[in-house]
Amino acid sequence: MPPLDLGVLISGRGSNLQAILDAIAAGRLDARVRLVLSNRADVEGLARAERAGVPTRVIAHRDFTDRDSFDAAVVAALREAGATWVVLAGFMRLLTTTFLDAFPHRVVNIHPSLLPSFPGVDAQQQALDHGVRVTGCTVHLVDAGTDTGPILAQAAVPVLDGDDRDALAARILVQEHALLIRALSWIAEGRLQIAPPDVPGGRARATLAGVETALGLAQSGPARGDVGGVGEVGEGA
Repeated sequence: MPPLDLGVLISGRGSNLQAILDAIAAGRLDARVRLVLSNRADVEGLARAERAGVPTRVIAHRDFTDRDSFDAAVVAALREAGATWVVLAGFMRLLTTTFLDAFPHRVVNIHPSLLPSFPGVDAQQQALDHGVRVTGCTVHLVDAGTDTGPILAQAAVPVLDGDDRDALAARILVQEHALLIRALSWIAEGRLQIAPPDVPGGRARATLAGVETALGLAQSGPARGDVGGVGEVGEGA
């Protein structure tokens, strides 16, 4: 199969972008980053891309009167760059159907919780507030809901006594980097399969051929990158 042609959307420091760039450079991910696009200028992620020789672009959402117009401009930029898959790597904007219809089942997100628990913003603090003993991160395809699309892979991280938001977020982030590369590699290998809804208005299903249905668990202390895939999961209408 040809390499994945990725467009990576960021809004900040771009640590997951760096994980992608490092994996490609090391030969662990068969992909090319065609464009790194940010809705904010002067963010660290743009500098990371520039150091790697990857084209960058800034499209400020505040320059548009509505979300659809902004998304249309982003879609045009991604298409012009030759991107056929999109990765949301800390992109702090909700996507409209204008965007999702342009890349059906080809928008990948990494979220810092074990979805469907704690969707939306500040998932790490949500986990602490609820007193859970295990949280983690999820790679999923994006649909029109908030973190409701098909789950591709998950990694679990224990919540330790004395954890605050920053400590927990830092341990989850290590797992995010490993999990995102694992999931993108499966896609690059052609393992991803999308089954249509069984009934009109129902849920589509995503499976990863040859990937065991398993949940990785990171031990306390330095994360080891033990992650697994989850198949046969739902996508909201």
